[in-house]
Order: sequence, then structure tokens, then C-alpha cells
Amino acid sequence: MTFDAPLVACLGQPVAENPTGAMQEAAFRALGIDWRYLTIEVPPASLRDAILGVRALGFRGLNLTIPHKVAVIQYLDEVSAEARIIGAVNTVRRDGSRLIGENTDGKGFLRAMRVDAGIDPRGKRIAILGAGGAARAIATELALAGAADLLIVNRSAERATAMVRDLASNTPVSVRYEPWIGQWRVPAGIDLLVNATSIGLFPDVDAMPPVDLTAAAPGTLVADAVFNPPETCLLATARQRGLPVLDGLSMLVYQGVIGFQLWTGQDPPEEVMKQALKQALGISACSAP
Repeated sequence: MTFDAPLVACLGQPVAENPTGAMQEAAFRALGIDWRYLTIEVPPASLRDAILGVRALGFRGLNLTIPHKVAVIQYLDEVSAEARIIGAVNTVRRDGSRLIGENTDGKGFLRAMRVDAGIDPRGKRIAILGAGGAARAIATELALAGAADLLIVNRSAERATAMVRDLASNTPVSVRYEPWIGQWRVPAGIDLLVNATSIGLFPDVDAMPPVDLTAAAPGTLVADAVFNPPETCLLATARQRGLPVLDGLSMLVYQGVIGFQLWTGQDPPEEVMKQALKQALGISACSAP
């Protein structure tokens, strides 16, 4: 019998309300592997020292959250091609003594789209609300998966045009920017609308992105990266119009599943992870779509 449990962790500030540990620990228990997931508050000035500690203590992997997803890159040995295009790392895996940066956010969304919505992005025309880290991750994976056209809708022209430039330089997708002024009307030719902003995230659960769905074609998939609550105002409005929806809870679970696989080399029980996440967030089974 041994008592040295392999460690993984989430580093960020703030992290007190981050539920990822509950999801990953539930998967460890379900598979009977004696790993530990630590949620650790690290201020920006201490990130370098924290990564040195991760190396010295032999951590098997990490999750990075605000404000470390970009800053951590300089302290890693390698960054995956996708994470390099996105410009951010949310997951780190250990390979021997090397720390490798990955980004699983977009991959989690892509898997949710394929598995839970039953839709492949190849050839699809897609509009993405926002140009932050989540938007870049989702857009990159959709572009690499064969999306035909990406429309980035954002208030800040500077951030959006930089995102468009990076996507155009590193992926084969046709991509353009449209300013988000007032209530944005979703064009009839869009196959997928993704809210990649934080509008509607708890506690602002009554917030609705200023979008007009009246012209959206039947069958347009409306997805939200917000995971708490899973039924956001945007998704409720889309559902009322008879449009298919995809909630952010699935994206969060699937990106966690990919991280688990990168760290342990094993496939975790996805339903166990989803139920643990719902319990941690206080979401009852009947409240989720």
C-alpha cells in the first residue's frame, strides 16, 4: 500500500466558486484511482513561483483559469498548435519532466455539438457572439473542424479584428467581423449561433444577450457557453421559437473529460462528472434541459 496520491490542480484568482474539482474528484472515485484535485488561489505576481512549485512537486497536470490562461504560456515547455492559435492555455499535461499547454475549451464545445446536438460543423455557417478567450477557443476548433464561414459579432472592434486576423492566418475558414451595435439580428443564413460571452452567467441569470432571433431559420442551433444556469434566457427564448439548443454544461463537462484523459490516460465516466457538476452548482436534475 502507498499513500502518495498524484496531484492535479486549478490555478486562478478567484477560484473559490470554481466547481471543476468536484467533477474531477468524482471521476477519480468512480474509477478507483487515488488522485487529488486541488483548487488553489494564485495571484498574477506569484504565477511563476506556482509553476516552479508544480514542477518540483511533480503535479501531473493543471487547469488554468482567469487571469492565467495567457500568462502561463511563458512558463511552459511546449504549447499545442491549437492553443497557440487561440493564444491561451486552460489545461497543462506533464510529459516526463516537460509541461505541455493545451486548450480544451473549444474541443469540449465541439464534442458537445457532435454528441449532444448531433451536428457536425463541417460546411456550417456560424455566428459567434464575443471575441474573448472562450470565443477564440470555440472559433478555432470550429474552423479546424471544417466550418465554412465564421461571423464574429463583438462590441470591441480591436479585439474582434485581432481574432479575425489570427483565424484567417492560421485556419482555412472564411471569417469576418460585424460590430455588435444595439440588438443584433441573427441572419437567416446562419446554421449555428454561439453565445461565447458571460451574459446570463450566475448571478445575472435574467440577463439576455441583445440578439433578435426572429429571422433565424428553422433548425438553427443556438448554443450558450454559459453553464450556470444551463437554461439561460437565450436558450429559453430559442426553445420558445422551436429552435434546437445546446447548453454550456455539456461543454464544461466535455472539456473536463478531455483534461482527465490527458492527465490519466483513462476514459472517465462522463455521466458521473455531469451529475457531480450539477450537484456542486446546486442544479436539480429537472432544471436542466
